[in-house]
Amino acid sequence: MALLRDMGRTLGKWTGRPAARLQKDSGQPDVQQVREAAGAADWATVRRLFEARPDGGDSTELLWAAADTAGVERWIVPAVEAEPDAALPRLVAGFRHISWAWEARTAARAQHVSREQFEVFHSRLRLAEQWLYEAAEREPRLTAPWYGLLVTGRGLQVGSTQALRRFEAAVRRAPHHLGAHTQRLQQVCHKWGGSHEEMHAFARESAAAAPGGSALGMLVADAHLEHWLSLDSGADDRYMRDPQVRASLHEAAEHSYRHPGFGQAASPYQQLQVLNSFAMAFSLGGDRTAARECFLATDGAVTESPWQYLNGSDPAAAYRKHRSAAGR
Repeated sequence: MALLRDMGRTLGKWTGRPAARLQKDSGQPDVQQVREAAGAADWATVRRLFEARPDGGDSTELLWAAADTAGVERWIVPAVEAEPDAALPRLVAGFRHISWAWEARTAARAQHVSREQFEVFHSRLRLAEQWLYEAAEREPRLTAPWYGLLVTGRGLQVGSTQALRRFEAAVRRAPHHLGAHTQRLQQVCHKWGGSHEEMHAFARESAAAAPGGSALGMLVADAHLEHWLSLDSGADDRYMRDPQVRASLHEAAEHSYRHPGFGQAASPYQQLQVLNSFAMAFSLGGDRTAARECFLATDGAVTESPWQYLNGSDPAAAYRKHRSAAGR
């Protein structure tokens, strides 16, 4: 219980049964400040907040905060033109065009997306690639451009060889970058042209190679959830309840969130992502004790992924249902 008490201090007090609330970021002040400054077209403040953080997992949270803010595309291009040698405005432009591209495509299945929507989607992703490659040229040490290029590459279907090269470029700069590994997991899963075997091997090997307490243990849980998603009703439940699946989840948990180094190796928001993924995986597998441990540590903070797989319109409702089933 000592580890859970440590998590409680990091993620908030968890006496009683806290209300489930969707949390789309870490809640850190600079994340909200970036979002507000981006909405106000205040590039000077956006730049200052980014420069106060190093490149890595935490800086990508700021990038998505800016990227998901409506209207950024209208003022970021002049900012790029005003700073021809700077990487940062190109990074923000690249990530905004990624987010803007998916706004056009929507989350619908491909057969329900019109040709016109796909044309806008691909056009915006190609612009994103331009900005991201320019950022990488100006600051070769940065990880973020290559992380972004993993996202654009999947949308543009650049092919397995090119996708692998982009992943390798990212992890040369940040070997345990959670976002890059999460994108690679998607790239090698069955629905994107990979296979269950390749996906599980990647997740297992990446988690095992990471330092104790790393957020990369989440890859094992996410791989099982992707496999579960691909199966028909009935087969999906049997898969998650398989003793080998349960054993692999516990093995990954021991090396990840149950490890004493978890609070140091993973950022607060990454911790929430890890715990939510394991909570859902253990819940679907019928392991109430392990699921309850994760629900306790999240203190009611719900990440959209992976709960949107169960309830796309209200991930917190799916979380609440499974938390109750776990006896929390």
